[in-house]
Amino acid sequence: MLLIAAIALITLDFRDAGSSPAHAVGADVFGPVERTASAVASPFESLFRTASGRDSSEIASLQKQNDQLRAQLAQAQVTTQEQAQLSQLLHLTNASHYRVVAATVIAAGGAYSDTVTIDAGTRAGITTNETVLNGDGLVGTVTAAAGSSATVQLATDAAATTGVRMDGTNEIGAVTGTGSTLGAVQQLKLTLFSATAVLQPGQTVVTFGSVGGRPYVPGVPVGTVTQVTSQPGALTQTALVQPFADFTGLGVVGVVVSK
Repeated sequence: MLLIAAIALITLDFRDAGSSPAHAVGADVFGPVERTASAVASPFESLFRTASGRDSSEIASLQKQNDQLRAQLAQAQVTTQEQAQLSQLLHLTNASHYRVVAATVIAAGGAYSDTVTIDAGTRAGITTNETVLNGDGLVGTVTAAAGSSATVQLATDAAATTGVRMDGTNEIGAVTGTGSTLGAVQQLKLTLFSATAVLQPGQTVVTFGSVGGRPYVPGVPVGTVTQVTSQPGALTQTALVQPFADFTGLGVVGVVVSK
C-alpha cells in the first residue's frame, strides 16, 4: 500500500513540477515511517560502531566466550534420554575408560565425500580417529578437529572401512561405504573374511573394535543385512547392509573419547 501511494504521489508531484500538494502529503505520510525506521535501526548502528571500535584483543576474548557458550549449548541440547541412548550403545568391557561428548551437526560435506561438521572440537576433548555415533548406531569417525568444530567422515563414504563382526556368530569382516550422496538411500557393503561363513538377511552387524578403541570402539551397532550378494563358491561372503543411523537426518551425535 505504501508503494502504491508513493508512486501516485510521485506522479502527481512530477506533473506539477514539484508544486503539487502531493509533495506535502507525501511528507506527512512517509515522515513517521522514516522516523520509526531510524529509531529501530539506531541501536544496531550504535552497536556496530562500538564493536568496530574495539581492539583486537577484546574481540578475541569475546570470540572465545562465544565458542565456550556454543559448546555449553550443544551439551544442553542433549536430553537425559538421548545421553542414555548414546551411552547404552557402548557395549564396552570397561566403560569407565570412555565418555561421550555430545555435539550437533551444523553442516554437510562436499559433493565428493560423505562428511559432516559438528559444533564441538578440541576444546571439548575431541581429537582425530574417534568413534562417532548417535541414538541409532554408528555414524562415522572424526578425521579433523579444530577448537570448536570437527569433521566427521560418515560410514557411508566410499573411503570409509570399518572392522565388524556378526552379532551372534562373531564372524569378522569389514563394511565399506558405497559413496552414495547424502540425499540417496544409504547402504554399506559387507565382506566377511571366512569363505564358510553363513550370511542371511536380518543379521545384525556391530563394530569389531580397533586397538585402543581408535578409530572404532567395539560393540556399536552398524546395521542389518538386507541382501546377500556373494556367489556360490566365492572365496569371501558379501552382502548389503542397511545402516541403523539415518545419515540424511543427522542431528545430535556423540563422540567417544578417552576418559
